[in-house]
Amino acid sequence: MMFNLNIICLYMNSAPEKKNKLSEQIKQALIKDINEGVFKIGEKIPTEPELMSRFAVGRSSIREAIKSLTESHILTVRQGYGTIVNRIEEQPIEHRLRNSDFAEINYVRTMLEKEIVSLAALNRSEQDIIDMEQSLEKRRLAISQEIYEACIDADIEFHMTIARASGNKVLADLYLSFTTIIRDFFSRREPGGITKFALSHHLHEKLAGDIKAKSLSNALSTIATILDNNH
Repeated sequence: MMFNLNIICLYMNSAPEKKNKLSEQIKQALIKDINEGVFKIGEKIPTEPELMSRFAVGRSSIREAIKSLTESHILTVRQGYGTIVNRIEEQPIEHRLRNSDFAEINYVRTMLEKEIVSLAALNRSEQDIIDMEQSLEKRRLAISQEIYEACIDADIEFHMTIARASGNKVLADLYLSFTTIIRDFFSRREPGGITKFALSHHLHEKLAGDIKAKSLSNALSTIATILDNNH
């Protein structure tokens, strides 16, 4: 099975962060192979030289991709034998989610967000509104200072304040566990991620305003727009 990964050659002489993206592309291609049964559970994947030839990349990029998959418990390296595909049930749930298809993850996130926003619009307290506004200010400041990690932290904190405002502790805990997947998505976002945070900030402010006003229909419309812009 051949992959159309010629585009990755553009990264070979680029900055270190672009080389990391090269290994990420290889990692996702291997995950796709595993999901489609090209590499079956318990079987060996191709050797390093075979993968280097297949993807037309150097050894370091292959090793970085394999290391990441090993840390995620998707693969196991057996010295003197090869690299084996693990059973899905042997993988921790957070890793299984992290390596799932983005469309499926976003579908589940949409379900969670809509339910959380619906309940928050009905149940939010004055303290919840204060917490939302404080997290929005952190988000705005991180954008103005162009600190990407701070943008991620503030964005997740804002959505968590809404989850807590829902008044449903189980739903809030479920969303908290899901934030690891959201954070992983942000970490793999293309350069320009801060711009995307900036462009969506007014929508986050509007969402807080909709919840403050207890406008259920407007809040649902706003969160749908925010999620659509995540693609």
